[in-house]
Amino acid sequence: MVEAKFKIDDIDRSIINLLQENPHLTHMEIAKKVDRSQPTIGMRISKLEERGLLAVKRGVNFKQVSGLYLASVTLKTKDPEEIFLMAKECPFIINCFKLSGENNIYLLLTSSSLDKLDTMVNYHFRRNSNISNIVMEIVVDMAKDFILPVDFRIEDQNPTEEEGCGEKCVRRIKRILETQSEKA
Repeated sequence: MVEAKFKIDDIDRSIINLLQENPHLTHMEIAKKVDRSQPTIGMRISKLEERGLLAVKRGVNFKQVSGLYLASVTLKTKDPEEIFLMAKECPFIINCFKLSGENNIYLLLTSSSLDKLDTMVNYHFRRNSNISNIVMEIVVDMAKDFILPVDFRIEDQNPTEEEGCGEKCVRRIKRILETQSEKA
């Protein structure tokens, strides 16, 4: 049972459920709903946050916005760590997941431009000799709200072979370093 695995009780579970339904509830409103005191609720929320069982992260609700594309990319790579390193710096990559199975990486990407997404995927993945399979799909609808943080600096980026996808682009930096070592 989830309660035993995460070492939470019914009150903690209720608090988490209430905040997932409405993150704007005050401690007092939660206290009334679970029949506990406001200080008790504050203490429990703090403990849940410290343990990583409850977190608040603001973002864009992809179910509600238009003009911002969400792309799903799965790939098979010989070097998953290279993709993870890239994902940490690339403003187009919302998140990166290691998978079991034939395709071993799953990425979520976003941009207001399908061309930018395609160029970024071409640059980072289709031209990477460590990657043998790539599937890119654009999300066209979703059943529930889906809130993810978006780095709006992507609007200032125009991914190209020369400049990569941004100032900290791992493939761009690697290419520059290789060029410099060839000149030396």
